[in-house]
Amino acid sequence: MIRVLIADDQHLVRGALAALLNLEADIEVVAECSDGDEVAAALAEHPVDVALLDIQMPRQDGLSTAVQVRAEHPGVKILIVTTFDRPGYFRQAFDAGAHGFLVKDASPAELAAAVRQVHAGGRVVDPKLAIISVQSAVNPLTEREREVLSLASSGQPVSAIATQIHLSVGTVRNHLSSAIGKTSAANRIEAARVAQDNGWI
Repeated sequence: MIRVLIADDQHLVRGALAALLNLEADIEVVAECSDGDEVAAALAEHPVDVALLDIQMPRQDGLSTAVQVRAEHPGVKILIVTTFDRPGYFRQAFDAGAHGFLVKDASPAELAAAVRQVHAGGRVVDPKLAIISVQSAVNPLTEREREVLSLASSGQPVSAIATQIHLSVGTVRNHLSSAIGKTSAANRIEAARVAQDNGWI
């Protein structure tokens, strides 16, 4: 029996995924979590073979949760199941240690097959998304531009960013201006969104 944990903040989606998987003779959903923070407690309480994680959840998101699960429970296979089919998320999921990435419009049969495949040690890659990911642009940002843009994405003022990474305000502005130009964005918030969508930060 493949023991599965599901973490998704949408109750109806989580319940539907659990109901579908419990119909399979060789799969049992042993834990359901509404966000990433609940996953650690659930893993301590239940033996789990495969963790299905949504990406966008309150408190701790699916990518951070994947990193934590890999560090604390290396035997648990991770399958990202999400509505958000952005190439950036696809790359970040595998960087975080996921064994598979599936969008939520997959059929019940595809979902069950994906659980079995990652449990057996295989990888699951949504083929459409894999092609988009390979075709998407190479990261044009320097390491410092990525750092500055990542901090700017949370809305911090330039002066706070400068203090945090020990640079002058003028240097931070130059990095932001360069990043905005490279992403063809109108401002730093839009530049950060473009960079996140492409997996550059």
